[in-house]
Amino acid sequence: MLDPRFIREHSKDVRENMKKRGMDVSLVDGWLQLDEKIRTLKQENDELKHERNVISQKINEFKKTGKEKEAKEAIRQAREIPEQIKRADDEILDIEKRLRDISMNLPNMLDKSVPIGDTTKNKVIKVFGKPKKLSFEAKGHEELLISLNQLDIEKAAKVSGARFYYLKNEIARLNYAIICFALDFLKKKGFTLIQPPYMLKKEALEGALPFAAFEEMIYKIENEDLYLIGTAEHALNAYYINNLFNINELPVRFAGFSSCFRKEAGSHGKDTKGIFRTHQFDKIEQFVFCRPEQSWKEFDLVLKNSEEILKQLEIPFRFVILSSQDTGRVPTKTIDFEGWFPTQKAYRELGSCSNCLDYQARRSNIKYEEKNERKFVHTLNNTAIATERMIACIVENHQQKDGSIKIPKALQKYCGFKEIKAAKVEKAKKKKK
Repeated sequence: MLDPRFIREHSKDVRENMKKRGMDVSLVDGWLQLDEKIRTLKQENDELKHERNVISQKINEFKKTGKEKEAKEAIRQAREIPEQIKRADDEILDIEKRLRDISMNLPNMLDKSVPIGDTTKNKVIKVFGKPKKLSFEAKGHEELLISLNQLDIEKAAKVSGARFYYLKNEIARLNYAIICFALDFLKKKGFTLIQPPYMLKKEALEGALPFAAFEEMIYKIENEDLYLIGTAEHALNAYYINNLFNINELPVRFAGFSSCFRKEAGSHGKDTKGIFRTHQFDKIEQFVFCRPEQSWKEFDLVLKNSEEILKQLEIPFRFVILSSQDTGRVPTKTIDFEGWFPTQKAYRELGSCSNCLDYQARRSNIKYEEKNERKFVHTLNNTAIATERMIACIVENHQQKDGSIKIPKALQKYCGFKEIKAAKVEKAKKKKK
C-alpha cells in the first residue's frame, strides 16, 4: 500500500506509474476526489464541534445572567449540532472505508530500472550455462517419467481432477531431496527455517497483496474465513503482522517450506502436460524483513542464493527483468529466473525475486523503531525452488540416450542414488503382464 501523503503530493507520478503498468488511472482520480472530500468534511466537523463547545459556554453564561430567552435559543441551536456531527462522522467513516479499498488496490511504484511496456519488453540480463546439444531426440518430462513408472497423471485426474499428480518411487524421493538440499543451503546462509500454516484468514492475505487481484487464483475453505495459501510468501509476511521490531533485530531472513495451492484460472491450454503448472506444488521461499536502506543489498543477496542453487542443480538458466506490464502489483521490481527446457527449445520460468519496499509492511502494519521514531520495514521475497517445476527441468536436462535420468551431484546424498535407471521400464512392463 502506498503512503497516502505520497499519493496526495505526487499524484502525477502515481498516475504515470499506473499508465506504465497498463492500468486505468481513474483509480487514482477517485482516490484524490475522496481524499479532498474527507479532508473538507473533517474540517467542517471540527468547526461544528468547536461551535458546540462555544454554544455550551454561552448557555451557561446566559443562565447565570438570567437571560432565559437567549438561553433557550442557544439550547435549540445546540440540539441540532450533534445530529449534524453524527451525519458527518458517518460519512467520514464511509469515505475512509472507500479510500482504504482503493488504496489497497493501487499498485506499488515501479523501480526506475524496470523496462516499460508489455512482456515483449522483458529484458534478459544474465545467462548461465549453455543448453546441451543432445545426440538423441529428447522426451518431455511427463512422457519420460510415466515410462519410468515415476508419475501417474491419469489416476490423479480420476480422484482429484486435471492438473494433479501422483509422484512415485525415486521421483517422490527426489522431490524431498530438493527440499532438504534447499533448506540446508539456506540454513548455512543464516536463514531461519520455517514451515507456515497452509491456510490464512482474509485479513492476513490482504496484508501481503491486493486480494481482489489474487482471489480468482486461490481456494476458499467453505463456511470459514480461511484460504489455502498460493505461496508461502503471504504466510511468512503475516508472521509479523502488527509487529514492532527493534532496529537491531533487522534484517530477519526466513527460508519457508510449504505446499502451495492455486486454481490456475485463466491458464487453460497452457502447460497442461506433466507437472510444470499444477494446482498443488511444493516451494522453498526466501523472505526478508529489513530496514529501507538494506533492501537492495538484501535483494542482491537472495538473488545470489538462487543463482548458486540453480548452478548446483546443473541446469542452464537465465535472469530476466520483468517489464512494467508484466510486474505484479506488489513488487517495485521483479527478476524471473528461467530454466532451459530441451523439448520446448525455450527458457521457462522457475521462480522470481522481488523487492516490495514498504508496500506489504504498510498493509500489515510492520514497523521498526529507530531513535524513538517508528518506520515501516521493507520486505523481499524469492522463490528459492518450486520443486515440481525444478523436477521437470532436471528430468529434461539430465535425461540420457538409454532413457535413464542422471541426478545432479548436489542432490545425490539427499536421495541416495545417482540416477533413475532405464531398466525400470522393463520391470514396469513385466509387472503389467
